[in-house]
Amino acid sequence: MVKFILGPKGSGKTKWLIDKANEDIKEGNGNIIFIDVDDNHIFSLNYAVRLINAMEFNIKNIESFYGFLCGIIGRDYDVKKIYVDSIYKVIPLEIQDLEKLKGDLELISEKFETEFYINVEYMLEDMPEGLKDNCIELGVE
Repeated sequence: MVKFILGPKGSGKTKWLIDKANEDIKEGNGNIIFIDVDDNHIFSLNYAVRLINAMEFNIKNIESFYGFLCGIIGRDYDVKKIYVDSIYKVIPLEIQDLEKLKGDLELISEKFETEFYINVEYMLEDMPEGLKDNCIELGVE
């Protein structure tokens, strides 16, 4: 499963990701990974959630980001959920990139039973029809 967490800046996407990761680790159904662009949330996350700073891995484009995610799963087959915050600060991320990323991640998601939650600064109205079922929009009343 691949879900894009949508909303404008300040809508609570990061808090939603942190809260979900913390809830999931308490359930004890596998390892939880939280990918961010810094280490600022280390004290907000449960100590058992693995925080990875994406800026340390020379991610240059959507393909290297996909390879980075595959490497995480390849190292640990017990990874059940990967939360990604602020990846658009690491690489340019256009909507067409999200379509390709969704397709690629769905293949490994099914094969390794890993769920992906990716924070992006788009609104549901901006997303193509083929992605709307994979979106959770926050901060909209």
